[in-house]
Amino acid sequence: MRDEWRWFNEARLGLFIHWGAYAAIGHGEQSLFRDHLDQAAYAEAACRWNPTRFDPHRWAEVAAGAGMRYAVLTSRHHDGYCLWDSQYTDYTSARQAPGRDFVREYLEAFRAAGLRVGLYYSLADWRIPAYWDGPDRDPEGFAAFREYVHNQVRELLTDYGHLDVIWFDGAWPHSQEDWRSAELVETIRSLQPHILINNRLGLADDDAAEEGVGRSRTLGDFGTPEHQIVADPERMWESCQVSTWRLWGYATGERWRPADVLLDMLVEAAGKGGNLLMNVGPTPDGELPVEFVAQMARIGRWMERHGEAIYGSAAGDVTEFITYGRQTRVGNNLYLVIRFWDRRGEVRVAGLQTPVRRAVLLTTGQEVPVRQVGDVVTVTDLPQEPPTDLFPVIRLEFDEPPQAAPWAVDRLWQGDPARMSDWAALRGRSVWTDGLPRP
Repeated sequence: MRDEWRWFNEARLGLFIHWGAYAAIGHGEQSLFRDHLDQAAYAEAACRWNPTRFDPHRWAEVAAGAGMRYAVLTSRHHDGYCLWDSQYTDYTSARQAPGRDFVREYLEAFRAAGLRVGLYYSLADWRIPAYWDGPDRDPEGFAAFREYVHNQVRELLTDYGHLDVIWFDGAWPHSQEDWRSAELVETIRSLQPHILINNRLGLADDDAAEEGVGRSRTLGDFGTPEHQIVADPERMWESCQVSTWRLWGYATGERWRPADVLLDMLVEAAGKGGNLLMNVGPTPDGELPVEFVAQMARIGRWMERHGEAIYGSAAGDVTEFITYGRQTRVGNNLYLVIRFWDRRGEVRVAGLQTPVRRAVLLTTGQEVPVRQVGDVVTVTDLPQEPPTDLFPVIRLEFDEPPQAAPWAVDRLWQGDPARMSDWAALRGRSVWTDGLPRP
C-alpha cells in the first residue's frame, strides 16, 4: 500500500452523501428511470430545485461528531444534474435556480472540519440517447458523450483543489474499453497522483462477470461491495451501505435502520479489515434528516469511548465469537464487541492460543479479572446490566498479536471438519448418551 493511502485504512468510517435535484421528487436517487418519468418534465423540475437551507458546515459537524474521517458527495448522479459550475453544460446548480456551486461549498466546509474529501461521479447520464445506444449503435454520439464525461472528470480534478477520493459509478452496460477508462485513470493520476480511485470503471474483457455491475479487478485502488460486507483479500475495500432500508437518495416514507444496526455494520466491516461508507440522503431543502442526525449522535458517543477498537483496526476474526458478538484487532489488542450481553457476569472465549496478559472493560475503563485455561479465556466480574445502550467492548491485551488454536482458525462450516474429530471423541464414539458402544 502506498504511504499516502494509509489514512484510508485508519479511517474505517466515512459519510456517503446522495443529494441532487431528485431529492425534490422524494423517491430516491433513481426515480427518473425507476418511475419512468417524463424527461422534459424532470429537467424542468430539476432546474427549479432550490435548497435554500443547505449548510455544508452543519453536514460536516454531524459527520465529525459521528466519528467519521472522510466524506464522498455525489457531484453528478445518473440523472445528469451537476452540483458544480461545469463549463460543459448549463444543467448545474450554479446556472439554475440555486445559483450556487454546491461541490465547492461542500469541499471547503468538510476540509475546514478536518475531514478528508471525495467526489462521486456517475459515468451514466440517462438524458443522453447515446449512453443507451452505446458505441456499437451510435459510435459518433457515444464518442462525443464519452469526451463530455472525461472533460467533466478533468474539470473536477483541476478546479477544486486536493481530493482524497474519486468514486465512479454508472459504468453499466459498457466496458472499460468503451469508456476508455485506462486513459481516464492516466489523466487522473497526472492531475492528482495521490488520489484513491474506486473500482467501478467498467468490466474488462478478462474480468469475471461475478465482479458485479461495472466493477473491475484491473482498475481501481479499492473495492466497493454494496449493500453487503464482503472482505476483499487483494486490496483495500469499503462497504457502502444505506442508513435507511433501501434507497440512497431522499425518499418520503422511507424507514430508518436503528443505531445498533448501523453500528453493527461498522464493527463487521472493521472486523473484516475494511471501511464502512455510511449513506445519507439530505432533504430537498438541503438539511440532514433528523432521524439520521439522531442516529449519528448515538454512534458518535459510542465512538468517543470505543473508537480505539475501530480506527486503524485489522481483520479481527481471530476465533469463534459469534454467540457474543464481533472482534476487531489493533496491534496486540483484541477487542470483543459484545452485541449480546447475557447478564451472566462473564464472557467466555474459546480457541485463543496466545497467552492473555490483561483485560479491560473499555466501556467503563476498568480492568477486569481474566483467566486462561488452555485455549479458553474467561473474563469475569462483569456487570449484569450492559454498561452502554449500544455495544460494550472488552479489550484483551497480549504481548504479541493474538493467534487462534488450530481448531479455531476456521469458523464453523469452514475448513477441514476432521479437525474436530478428537474433540467429539472425548465423549465417546457411539450414539448412546454416554458415548459407549452397546452389545
